Amino acid sequence: MSLLDLAPVIPVVVIDDAETAVPLARALVAGGLPVIEVTLRTPAARDAIARITDEVPEATVGAGTVRTTEDIAASVAAGAKFLVSPGTTLSLVEAMDASGVAYLPGAATVSEVMALVERGIKELKFFPAEAAGGVPYLKSLAGPLPDVRFCPTGGIRVNTAPDYLALPNVGCVGGTWLTPADALAARDWSRIEKLAAEAAALG
Repeated sequence: MSLLDLAPVIPVVVIDDAETAVPLARALVAGGLPVIEVTLRTPAARDAIARITDEVPEATVGAGTVRTTEDIAASVAAGAKFLVSPGTTLSLVEAMDASGVAYLPGAATVSEVMALVERGIKELKFFPAEAAGGVPYLKSLAGPLPDVRFCPTGGIRVNTAPDYLALPNVGCVGGTWLTPADALAARDWSRIEKLAAEAAALG
C-alpha cells in the first residue's frame, strides 16, 4: 500500500529528548495515526527513530528533513521505514531510490514535479504547502499532472487540512499541530492522543 494511503495525517514531529519518543509514538498510534515522521532537526532524532522502531512496532516511523546521503544512511540504520525530503537534488533522489525504503521527495514547482515524474516518481511531498500556494496551487497541478499525488506539508492546521484532503491529487497531509511544544514539554500524552484522534477522523 502507498505511504499516502496509511493515514489522512502524518504527524511531523521534532523530538528534543529521545526519552519522549516512545510515549509520544504510543499516544499518536492510540489516537489513530500510525505513521510518524521524525524530523532530523535535533541531535535526538535518530535515537528517537531507533527507540520507536524497537518499542512501538505498530508504528510506521520515518525520517523527515532528509537532506544528504549521510542522513539517508543513518536513518535507515536507525530503522526508518520511509524518508521525506524538503526538496530534491539528483544525488539525493538517487540515494533515496537506492535506500530500499519508501520515500517522498519534496517539490514545490511544476518543473520539480515534472523532473521527478520523468524518473517514475509520482508520489511527492509538496512543501512548503501554504507558502507555495496551498490548495489553489495543487488544484492547478491536477489538470496537467493528473497522475501525481502529494502529501502537502508546511503551515497546514486542523481547520485547513480538510480542504487539502478533499483534493483528488492529495493522499494525506503532514502536520506539526499534533505535537505542540508545550504538550511535549509537559509530557501531556493524553492531549496528543486527543489531537491525533481529531486528525484521524478527518479521513
